[in-house]
Parts: sequence; C-alpha cells; structure tokens
Amino acid sequence: MTKFDEMYQGLLKRILSEGIEQKSERNGHSTMAVPGLHFSHDIGKDGFPLLTLRKIPVKMFAAEQVWFIAGLRKPADFLGDYTKIWDSFTNPGGVVTVAYGYRWRKHFGRDQLGLLVKLLKEDPSSRHGVIVTWDPAEDGLGGTKKANVPCPYSFTVNIIGGRLHLHNIVRSNDMVLGFPSDVAGFALLQIILAQKLGVEAGVYSHSISNAHIWDNQYNVARELVERTNDHKPIHVVLPKNVFDRSEKKDKKLVDEIVNPIAAQYNPLPAITGMQIVL
Repeated sequence: MTKFDEMYQGLLKRILSEGIEQKSERNGHSTMAVPGLHFSHDIGKDGFPLLTLRKIPVKMFAAEQVWFIAGLRKPADFLGDYTKIWDSFTNPGGVVTVAYGYRWRKHFGRDQLGLLVKLLKEDPSSRHGVIVTWDPAEDGLGGTKKANVPCPYSFTVNIIGGRLHLHNIVRSNDMVLGFPSDVAGFALLQIILAQKLGVEAGVYSHSISNAHIWDNQYNVARELVERTNDHKPIHVVLPKNVFDRSEKKDKKLVDEIVNPIAAQYNPLPAITGMQIVL
C-alpha cells in the first residue's frame, strides 16, 4: 500500500479502538471520536495523498480547487458541471455562504490568496503566509444559523528548503467521507501554489480538533482497515499555469489536471451506499 493508505488505516484503527462515543444533539447520530489528531505527508518523497483503499472521485476535488482559486461562491458557476457536493449548503439564492475560495479572496475585504502569492514571491522566508476561512463575526459559537460552517478553517504556507509546505487546520473531520477528499484537495492546492511560485511541493500537514467516524459508517471503517493492495505512489504532473487558468475558470483545466492522475489511479472498489451525515 502507499504510505498515505497505511497512515489512514492507522488513524481509523486508533479511532475505533480509543474513540469515545457520543451523540450529536444536532442530528441524533452518534460518533466515535478522538481529539487532536495530526499527520504529515511528504508529497515530494512519498507521492500524492490520494486514498486507494476505495475509489475517490478525482474530478470532484480537482474542480473544487479550481472553484476555490477563482473565488466563487455559487456552485452553478463552474463547479456544478463536475460535482453536486456543495448543493446541500446553498441558500435560496444558490450561494454557499461559507464558500472557502470566496472567503480566501473576497469576504474579508482583501484577497488573502493573491496576497499570499505576492508575499512569498517577494519574501520566500516569510512566516506570515496564513489564510483564514473562519469568520469570527458569524461562524460557530451558537451564532448565525447557516447550512454549513468551515471545517478546514485556516491553513499556513511556508517555503522551507526551497519547497512549499502547507499546514491545514481542521476543526472537525468525518474520517470516512470527508477526510480523504479534504486531504487530496488541499494537497492539490499545495502543488498548484508551488507551481505558481516556482518551487517543489513539500510536506502536507493536517491537524484535526475532532476526528470522528459517524455511526452509520462504523462497518465501512472496519472494512477499510482490513483492505490491502499493492498500489504504487501517485505523482501529480500539472499542466502549465494552473493558478492563473483557475482564476479565469478555464473549462479545459479540470480534465488536464485529472487525466494524468487518473492514469495512475487504480483504487480498490468503491463502497456503495454511504450516506453523509449533515
């Protein structure tokens, strides 16, 4: 198996063996959860962190990152051609209030992502490359009611040793359905930023405050722990100018990102019937 698959199985095993079960007052489902889970994965040395123990829709997280970089907040604008994953979180106007890319580029009155690129071009040694998605004026703490609040709420980008490293901070992660796509998506963003800045991608780090498995996925988690394969590491080779083309919502870009990944991706069969808990 790949190093990422082995790491993922280790996280699931820990939750299944050490996790504390508690009921969600919001939806009546229970979770098995542990606090403070963390892992780091060296993309340059160990390959792209794409789960091969079950099939993950590559086009979904690739299109999502293009949508984020473009700073959009309506799934009907570009993203809906590739996935419907954000449709459940839209308001009556078809807007995702907490759309990550919109928060990164417009919501706080400054283009955080654009300024990050500018900062690290001018000063690669800077330690100020922090992007915030969470809006303390309205997110969480029993505040404004909305269909969703950001799970990955901040990330930091550093260039160390000539390689770009990204540390993703996540308040809550569904380890069966959400986690694999979140990791692949943000690792892809890391590679895109590295290309934009003319450096190699380095270590992807991921810290979770509440890592959990929902009660309707316990058996799925147990099956994933038992699966095994001999999949080789996956290496992402991007087309040129991905960041700039994402800003322009280039319709050809998603397939150009996905096809070289899909050519290397031979996962074990998908697990059908999984339902997301909202």
